[in-house]
Amino acid sequence: MEWIRQACRSVDKLFRNFSYYLLPVAIALFSVYFLFFLPSIYDTRGETSLPFRVIEATSTDFTPASARDALRGQPDVLAATTRLSEYPFWLAVQLPPASRSKDTFLDFPSRHTQAMSCWNADTLAPLGQTDRASFSGLIQPVRAGYAFSIDRIPDVREMLCRVVSSGPARLSFSIWPRDQLANASRAFAHGIGLLEGGLLTLAIFTIVTALINRESRYVLFAVWLVGNLRLGALSMGWDTQWLSRVIDNDWMPVIRMLTMAFYYVVTYTLFTQFFERELRVIGYRWLMRVVQMLGIVLLILAVTLPYPMFLPALWAVTGFGAASLVFFLVRILVITRSRIAWWYSATLVFTLFATFSEVIAAAFDFKALLESFNSVTAALGASLMAGFAFAEQMREEKHERMQAQAELDRTYQVTPVGLFTLDPDGSFVRVNPALRQQLGLEKDALPAKRWADYFAPGAWEALQGLAAHPLGGELEVSGVGPADEADRSGAGGDSRWYLVRAAHAGNRIEGSLQDITERVKYTERLQYLANNDSLTGVLNRRGVEEILDSAIINFSDDHPLSIGYLDLDRFKLINDLYGHQAGDEVLKQVCARVDNVLEPGHFLGRVGGDEFIVIFHDTDTARANELCLRIVKDICTRPYQLRNRAFQVKISIGLVEATAGMDAKDLISAADRACREAKRGAHGHVVVYKKYAREFLDRAEELRLIEELGSTFSPVGFFLEMQPIMALKDPGNSLNFEVLLRMLDSHGERLPPTKIVAAAEANGNIAELDKWVLSSTLQWLRTNVTRLPRTKFVCVNVSGASLNDEAFIEDVFALLERYQDVAPMLCIEITESVALHDLENSRRFIERLRQWGVRIALDDFGAGYTSFSYLKDLSADALKIDGSFVRGMHRHPANLAIVEAIVELAHNLGMRSIAEWAEDFETVEALAEMGVDYVQGFIVAEPQSPAALLDAESCLSFVTDYRLLRFFQERERGGEMTTSMSDYH
Repeated sequence: MEWIRQACRSVDKLFRNFSYYLLPVAIALFSVYFLFFLPSIYDTRGETSLPFRVIEATSTDFTPASARDALRGQPDVLAATTRLSEYPFWLAVQLPPASRSKDTFLDFPSRHTQAMSCWNADTLAPLGQTDRASFSGLIQPVRAGYAFSIDRIPDVREMLCRVVSSGPARLSFSIWPRDQLANASRAFAHGIGLLEGGLLTLAIFTIVTALINRESRYVLFAVWLVGNLRLGALSMGWDTQWLSRVIDNDWMPVIRMLTMAFYYVVTYTLFTQFFERELRVIGYRWLMRVVQMLGIVLLILAVTLPYPMFLPALWAVTGFGAASLVFFLVRILVITRSRIAWWYSATLVFTLFATFSEVIAAAFDFKALLESFNSVTAALGASLMAGFAFAEQMREEKHERMQAQAELDRTYQVTPVGLFTLDPDGSFVRVNPALRQQLGLEKDALPAKRWADYFAPGAWEALQGLAAHPLGGELEVSGVGPADEADRSGAGGDSRWYLVRAAHAGNRIEGSLQDITERVKYTERLQYLANNDSLTGVLNRRGVEEILDSAIINFSDDHPLSIGYLDLDRFKLINDLYGHQAGDEVLKQVCARVDNVLEPGHFLGRVGGDEFIVIFHDTDTARANELCLRIVKDICTRPYQLRNRAFQVKISIGLVEATAGMDAKDLISAADRACREAKRGAHGHVVVYKKYAREFLDRAEELRLIEELGSTFSPVGFFLEMQPIMALKDPGNSLNFEVLLRMLDSHGERLPPTKIVAAAEANGNIAELDKWVLSSTLQWLRTNVTRLPRTKFVCVNVSGASLNDEAFIEDVFALLERYQDVAPMLCIEITESVALHDLENSRRFIERLRQWGVRIALDDFGAGYTSFSYLKDLSADALKIDGSFVRGMHRHPANLAIVEAIVELAHNLGMRSIAEWAEDFETVEALAEMGVDYVQGFIVAEPQSPAALLDAESCLSFVTDYRLLRFFQERERGGEMTTSMSDYH
């Protein structure tokens, strides 16, 4: 039977060779023989050219009679060209007597003729006319031109014709026998079918190839081929139809212009897309950009110019573009030497040359060129060369795929990561050497071994779930195979861990396996260190907060919670005297002693060098206090032995009982405060804050306010009040005031200003808060400035933290620029200590404020470290005397003397004095006698709403103390004059 199988194989080989080689060669040889050695069925050898006379009518004065007379002096020619002229041409042709036989036609084959009218040259009787849309008389359409049946005009010896052409028209007359002209017409129709069918077939084939290969450039090439088809139709004279449908003649000029403009754009796009990589190498990007811009120009001209004016621009643009493309093609072929580039270049060059051959032939009268290269030639050449290009493209892609596969195989073998392929039942189908080494797989073990043989139970189900996930992912599994057993026997019994990535490949699973045992160990160690102290092994601050957060979630009356804050007293002395090694050993022993006292559910953590926290979960405060006392006793009464040394350590503990609504940070902060109180020794070694203790509540309120203000500033809850500042020399003509910040919390309760500022400084929003106060004040002043005729200045406080914020400083001057119309009414109050802290910065800030007309007042003057030498460097307008000196100063001679000295100093330096916290008549009276300029306090008015300020005539509108009112009335009768702060600028 072997000889039968051998015979069958021989027959199969014979059939393959016949189909692959012999038959294609035979078809090619037969085609060449029939093409070059057998006559065509379209025999058109009966054409006889006739001489004629021609003249161009450059004026509108020509009539048939005048044209006939003008033509009599012209020489006979066999052909003429319009050379792109749009003027009418008059032609006279004599019909030879021999042509008057039956079945003879006079043919006028010009494809670009748009209109034609003919007359009997002897009698000027009309013979027929056409404008491509209609025909009349004896003229009839033949191929792309016109024809007359000579036997129907036996009396005509000479014909006179007027033709109007568009484009490079070639003019000629010829005599045809009927059968030969019919053959020529069929050849013309065959050429149309060949061109339209060939290019459309190639375009469809290209689009199908693009869809299969998902290559958009092929779609672009198909569009370019359709453009070739339309240009070929224009060249052959049948562009007035598309897919056997006639296009309206009125649309033709616009369609032709847009066709040529679009063809230019598509040619540019095709070229840059196919040779994108090569163009980056050869340079001259600027030239390619010029060619691109000319395409935009051509599109604009196509929709704005008439056809006669568009043609010269078209030839100029396409000539430059074609020359540029040829330049780039030459550089691509010389530099890159890409075979695909060769074939695509040949396709482009051949098609472009065949497309423009008629223009060249018409322009230079090269009839041989017109006969050799035409649109049918372009279709066949483009199809053939595009086929070569596609073949070369596929060959290179196949070569690249084979190279990639070879590289992939090499990588598969040498990669240090284990790679595998599994059957649906988990059997190993293919593995690389790295995975064999990781799992201890023998070469002959496949496919008997399964995934479940090497990994922990459940690993196979987990791998299937991972592979089925559409987004993929990672999976950590532990090994149980021979390699892991060997590892456990020599490494303390720890299993190895692997990182798996997998995905479905058909019905199989492909993935990678990476040994991450060391990483898992490091991760476990890092996780331990993330929550535990590396020295003592107890919890660190992060671990404490996590345990505390969990305990707070479960906190209730049935699950009480307390925390103790432990601080070793004078522990630093041990480190200084005996070194950190001794201190570390003491810390370990302290933790061991505390652990011995604690009960199940209690946790110890180290949050500082010698500070610890104990979490008493499910333990009431009384029991927690007992345990704290035991800790104190155990630590303080028993010395610590370290070699031959004994150390005595003392400890202080703050114990806090948790309340509803507190978080971990609140509890720790409160316990820290209780511990500091314990360290002061006022209450022994343990201080307990039970629920709702005053210190506890104060701190909680402060923290709540900080949280309520948030990390980003929001003006919700804030509002402004204004406290009048009265001029003592003319109170009835004074309505100055200080802007004060107020806030309502979420419960609608008013908060003290000191707490607002402290909370804003704590969460970093103080600059935004000051900016909001300043902006709101300036906006209010702009709105109501006409209702404040007696207001000379308005004081606004700026905190020290804001003055050290460069962004805030720039925001201040941006606001002053925006509100420059009311900026001179502003008086910025800067605390004396802040101003003197950075004198140079304060001086620059004050000088810039003065450029906008803003006044400056030094606030709380006298309360800080006042140095008179600094005052001469600060160009302030007023000193605002600290209220601690002013309040009740008539009862304290020392305060009286200090205030009097400050007032005298201010006047000598050209500044005004403002006394705040004036609360009784005697104080105001004493201030007036000292010569204080302005007074502020409850005796004058409490802080008022902005509306109340607008309704008041002066500061006296708010005074209710009758003695103070009478005092000012007497001073007014004394005739003292008003002096405003503006006098000191």
